[in-house]
Amino acid sequence: MTSSIREWLNLGVRLFHVFAAIMWVGQTYYFTWLDGQFSRLEKKAAGDGIPPQLWMVHSGGFYTVAKQKSLGVAREQVRWFRWEALMTWVSGMVLLVLVYYSSSGLIDPDVASISQAAGIAIGLAVLAGGWIIYDLAARSPLGRSEAMFAAFSLSVIAVLAWGLMHVFSGRAAYIHLGAVFGTIMTANVWFRILPSQRKMIAAAAAGARFDASLSAQAKLRSKHNTFLAVPVVFIMISNHFPVATYGNMYAWEILVALVLIGWAAAKVIREA
Repeated sequence: MTSSIREWLNLGVRLFHVFAAIMWVGQTYYFTWLDGQFSRLEKKAAGDGIPPQLWMVHSGGFYTVAKQKSLGVAREQVRWFRWEALMTWVSGMVLLVLVYYSSSGLIDPDVASISQAAGIAIGLAVLAGGWIIYDLAARSPLGRSEAMFAAFSLSVIAVLAWGLMHVFSGRAAYIHLGAVFGTIMTANVWFRILPSQRKMIAAAAAGARFDASLSAQAKLRSKHNTFLAVPVVFIMISNHFPVATYGNMYAWEILVALVLIGWAAAKVIREA
């Protein structure tokens, strides 16, 4: 593959990746914002028997949204949001191959003397391992406490950031942490949120009560995704500022700080 073709391919996939991510993260934040608004409205309206509605204005029209406890249409008419997540992850993996796994950007001989194949194996293992550790922690008693789960997550992120900076080039280390977050977010959608929603829709379509824990689990994973999305964006942008980030003598500490700042920004956005 010539350098010209590689560059055009890189540009095309990157544009696709960015737009898919905009659609995914945008609808994720919109629905978590809706959920927060309805939680507040339901508390205010408790006892009056009137279902709360949320009114909005946009693009020359007024819109009203009401949260439903039952399914009033055929299941085929329910709009699902899932392909945005998959397309973002797939295009991100293609970029990972183009920029790092099929080029010299992954390994820095001054950091670690390992082969390209070993580096790729480590990178893929980190992506899979990151999801496994996160998922086990989220389903354990640790996941029931927001403070404890956040502290555990930050500890794992710090260890991972330090380890990646001692195996890969600085830029590759940063982007692999972002890829871990992206993999967790996508796996949350496809392996935890969608299966719960399928069961909820099936129960509602049959006129049966659905397990409230299904809704709670899907809601929790969606909340986690909103806190992962902002650090991913910060990490992607940081690649354009090597002196301040991955090329800095405090590179792994700065990477952890970016995650913390991203969490703080996500909290502000969620509560706006």
